[in-house]
Amino acid sequence: MKKHILLTLGCVTLLAAAAPAGQDQFAASIKQARKEAELTSAQLDSTLAALNALVGQKKGDLNPAYQAFRQEIPKTQNAARSTGDRYERMTKDRENYFADWQNTIQGINNKSLQKKAQKRLDAASKSYDRVEAALLTAREKFRPFLSDLTDIEKALSQDVTARGVKNMKSVVRSANWNYKFVANAINDALKEMGKMEEALSSEAT
Repeated sequence: MKKHILLTLGCVTLLAAAAPAGQDQFAASIKQARKEAELTSAQLDSTLAALNALVGQKKGDLNPAYQAFRQEIPKTQNAARSTGDRYERMTKDRENYFADWQNTIQGINNKSLQKKAQKRLDAASKSYDRVEAALLTAREKFRPFLSDLTDIEKALSQDVTARGVKNMKSVVRSANWNYKFVANAINDALKEMGKMEEALSSEAT
């Protein structure tokens, strides 16, 4: 009997320790994803600012502005890769994040508590879906944006002149247009991840 009690207490202790660990891992993953998305958002703004500064320059040597714009392109390409990688990781980790949570809920005997726990899980799952969808949209919309940037860079590489820059204005408009789609998708992901972080936080409010 004593052994049975000790074994039961040991199992309860293990479950109590496992639940926060899973929650912490999940919350840490969302936090990291949000940090990456924030960096991507900042990089998008920096790149577009450099491009528009180049096009908007009315006098003086255009080359420094062109070089500043060029330096932003590989950073933006890296941001696009990071967004794609994060989407892939989240897709792969989805089952791990929610399977244990679902199993734990199934083990709750109190039906009222089980229902409330299931509601929490369902809400978290839907929120996770929205983050994934936003990152997927951002990944796809990065393609035309990056295409515009690289086309502008190539065209100006042999013609950094007022006329050369003027000829880029239609592509620059396209870049600004495509930027909005990427930026909006990233911002949507950021908002949803912020909500998830708050919902998963162990801090009392």
